[in-house]
Amino acid sequence: MGMGDGGWRMGGAQGGRLAARWWKWALSAPQEQSPVSDTTGRNAGWRQPDDLWFLAGTYGGRVVRRCSIPAGRPLFFPVLNTQRRAVPFVTKPWALTVARASAALNSTPLTVSEYSSKTFQALGVPRVAWGLWCGLTPLPPGQFVLEIDAATANGFRIDTTYHLTVTQPGK
Repeated sequence: MGMGDGGWRMGGAQGGRLAARWWKWALSAPQEQSPVSDTTGRNAGWRQPDDLWFLAGTYGGRVVRRCSIPAGRPLFFPVLNTQRRAVPFVTKPWALTVARASAALNSTPLTVSEYSSKTFQALGVPRVAWGLWCGLTPLPPGQFVLEIDAATANGFRIDTTYHLTVTQPGK
């Protein structure tokens, strides 16, 4: 993984584990501090892990977020994703019918990969997740624009723009 070279290449098992970690992180926040329901970016730092930085998805529609993230950490984020309870005989994740899905960093297209998790625990409930995800190697200090655009066949849309300020840790 080279510094800021864009795509973070990972296998399906690693992507599935990261998807489960992302959902545990996203579901752990109370509503008033949820990075997912946040429309400004003010909650982007909610309980971030030490080894990477999660960017939140949305509940659909147009969202513009501005946030600072530390240099030196890879990023992992959904383009389009779902999770559901895993119950006996229904342990497969809910996969959406995708009409389009893309992400771009400073107008450069990123690789979008499909990952499904194994069963994981979140909020005391067994769950499974599916999604189209992106991973980025650590970005150097500076300003970046991340654009996420996705839609399902039934008309659900994601249109998210992140204005990222990457800072040296401790600044």
